[in-house]
Amino acid sequence: MRWRGGRRSMFIDDRRGRTAKRAAGGIGGIVLIGAIVIALLGGDPTVLLDAVEQGGTITTTERVPTPAEDEQAEFVSVVLADTEDTWHALFQQAGEQYQEPTLTLFSGAVDSACGFNTAATGPFYCPGDQRVYLDLEFFQQLESLGAPGDFARAYVIGHEVGHHVQNLTGVLGAVQREQSASPGSANALQVRVELQADCYAGVWAHHADRQRDLLEAGDVEEGLQAAAAIGDDTLQRRAGRAVRPESFTHGSAAQRAQWFRTGFSSGDVAACDTFGGAG
Repeated sequence: MRWRGGRRSMFIDDRRGRTAKRAAGGIGGIVLIGAIVIALLGGDPTVLLDAVEQGGTITTTERVPTPAEDEQAEFVSVVLADTEDTWHALFQQAGEQYQEPTLTLFSGAVDSACGFNTAATGPFYCPGDQRVYLDLEFFQQLESLGAPGDFARAYVIGHEVGHHVQNLTGVLGAVQREQSASPGSANALQVRVELQADCYAGVWAHHADRQRDLLEAGDVEEGLQAAAAIGDDTLQRRAGRAVRPESFTHGSAAQRAQWFRTGFSSGDVAACDTFGGAG
C-alpha cells in the first residue's frame, strides 16, 4: 500500500501503553463484534471508576510503545483517514452526511459503551459510542493466521468502519431488534451483518484504488486472503473442531472473500445487499 505520507485522521484516541488488570467480580455484559483470540488481559486507566463502582480491583502499569508500534499506529491513522474520504463522498452522493467514527487504540483491554473488553475480543465496533476499538497486537495474530501485509490490516479497519456505516444507516439497530424478536435466527442475521461489512470494506478499497492510487499489486489478494483467514469454517478447523455452519457468526471463508470482492469490483454500496442477495 502507498500509505506513507498520507493524511492522518483526527479521530484517533490513542490509549496504548497504559495497561491494567481487573480482579474477578462485577463486570457487566460484553458486546462482541469480531473474533480471533489473542489472550491478553489488561485495560485502560479510564476503567478505574467503573471498577470501583462494581467492586473490582485495578492495578495499572504503563509502557512506552516501540517505534515499530508507533509506525503501525500511524498506518492505522492514515487508513482511517482514507476511509473518511471515501464515505464522506458516498454519503454526500446519497444526500446524507457522514459522521466519522473515533478509532481507539488500546493495549490489552479497554472499557467501552459495550462493556469491558479484552484484546481476546479482537477488533470491534461499539454502536453505543460509535467507536472502533483495536489492539495492534491483533495484526501479529492476523499474520500468524496466514494473512500478512499492509492491506490485510487495512481490510480489518475497513471492515470495522463498515459496521459504523451500518450503524449510521440503521442496519445494526434493525438487525438487533430482529434478533431479539427471533433468537433462533440471531446467528444467521449476524453473518449477514458481517458479510455486508466485508463488502463495505471492498467498496472503500475500490475508491481508494481508483481515486487515490493507494493500492499496489497484490494488495487485493492480501485482502481476500485476510477475509478467508478469519472465516468461521477456517477458524473452526484451526481449533481442531468440526465445521458447524449453524454456529457461524461471521460467515465462511468463501463467503467473506466473495463479498469483499463484490464490493471491490463494483464500488457500489447497493451491491452490498447481503440480506436480500445470494451467498
